[in-house]
Amino acid sequence: MEFSIKSGSPEKQRSACVVVGVFESRKLSLPAELLDNAAHGYLSDLLRRGDMEGKAGSTLLLHKVPGTEAERILLVGLGKEREFREKEFRAAIGTTVRTLNETGGFDGTIYLTELSVKKRDVAWRVRQAVLMVEETLYRFDQMKSKKDEVRRPLRKLIFCVERRNELATAEQALQQGQAIAAGIDFMKNLANLPGNICTPTYLAEQAKAIGQEHGLQTEVLGRAEMAQLGMHSLLAVAQGSHQPPHLIVVKYQGGKSGEKPIVLVGKGVTFDTGGISIKPAPDMDEMKFDMSGAASVLATIKAAALMKLPLNVIAVVPTVENMPGGGAARPGDIVTSMSGQTIEILNTDAEGRLILCDALTYVERFDPACVVDVATLTGACVIALGHVVSGLLANDDGLARELLDAGQASWDRAWQMPLLDDYQEQLNSNFADMGNIGGRAAGTITAACFLSRFTKKYDWAHLDIAGTANRSGKEKGSTGRPVPLLTHFLLARAARLSA
Repeated sequence: MEFSIKSGSPEKQRSACVVVGVFESRKLSLPAELLDNAAHGYLSDLLRRGDMEGKAGSTLLLHKVPGTEAERILLVGLGKEREFREKEFRAAIGTTVRTLNETGGFDGTIYLTELSVKKRDVAWRVRQAVLMVEETLYRFDQMKSKKDEVRRPLRKLIFCVERRNELATAEQALQQGQAIAAGIDFMKNLANLPGNICTPTYLAEQAKAIGQEHGLQTEVLGRAEMAQLGMHSLLAVAQGSHQPPHLIVVKYQGGKSGEKPIVLVGKGVTFDTGGISIKPAPDMDEMKFDMSGAASVLATIKAAALMKLPLNVIAVVPTVENMPGGGAARPGDIVTSMSGQTIEILNTDAEGRLILCDALTYVERFDPACVVDVATLTGACVIALGHVVSGLLANDDGLARELLDAGQASWDRAWQMPLLDDYQEQLNSNFADMGNIGGRAAGTITAACFLSRFTKKYDWAHLDIAGTANRSGKEKGSTGRPVPLLTHFLLARAARLSA
């Protein structure tokens, strides 16, 4: 998709289609009023006759409106003006793109980016517009022998801003939106691949490809190197699989030399059967999404490179396949982590924390400014928070607030849960320093408590994306979350450093 920014009156736009909004009770938005004035009341007359009410999600396509230069005018319903917020803005953009793509026009000039959204500036509106366009048009069809064809696919969109002095800000936001969208698409394409293609080795190859494309330093550790480092917790998860495990490290150096890096750690279980503690058969195909954390941090570092953020960022991905087999780890096995702490594996399906704990110890060598790990870690998080927000736990409230704010700014929201010492005793083991599960109660919290035992040397936050990384049912597939949250977190950090 080709995007551009423009400022100008809607009636003067030579375009296949000009898009303006209409609120409920047939109230024209300002750009729609300008069109109506040029057309001598043509639009308001149609509304009075009941052709459109302005309800959210409704559209009305008009051809050859008098007094205008565009071939067509698309009116998009915005709902009640007093209730028009972030969610309604994003929905209006999605409705616009679907309609334009179905009508066979090659281009569109969109005036919805001029609309006022409470507490959101023009940069937010443009960024979100780009993300919604790409989300609406995204298709994963590379595994199909026959691809769905669009008659005349939409190729070019122009976002309009009200004032010329907003053009530079909007242009920068446009570039940021495109970079974030590229990261989201990268994550979706990785996560949607089946486990027989997206293996730990495939993930490592994709990381190397990102490095070559953007000039990033990439290192991939194999089984022998991890064993030498003492990563026996991570290696235990890979014992039952023929697929070799890897630890992937990708470094983006956009900040000053010597500046402490932000480290993003992503869980990369490319397929999770549960191991010996095997999962039930229904919906097990969705366990290919158990590497969504890995895909998200690789996607985020790609977006950071595209935006040329003045930060140092490191993505670390422990990646394995969790399978049952003759060599698989058993419930009751005890392993020694890289930190030297011993772990009793009470459930082999609580494997994400077993690979993350060694990665979280490994990143100490980078003397990080902070560490954020991302994982489809617990089914308990889905029960607690559903599919709306991601779970957030942290050992530093300042870092937690940054991530919560980034979630709000990106509309990729998270909710902080308590990380209290009172929960730690649920991990007690009679035979090792800790068990890898703490029982049914507070499962998301005790999983984070487990990880917290390996993060005492730096500021750390944990994002549990089990409920938000992918959808089930008819819309089955990766959501691309939490790439928007992570990229907005980096954008805010970069802005703070340059202030």
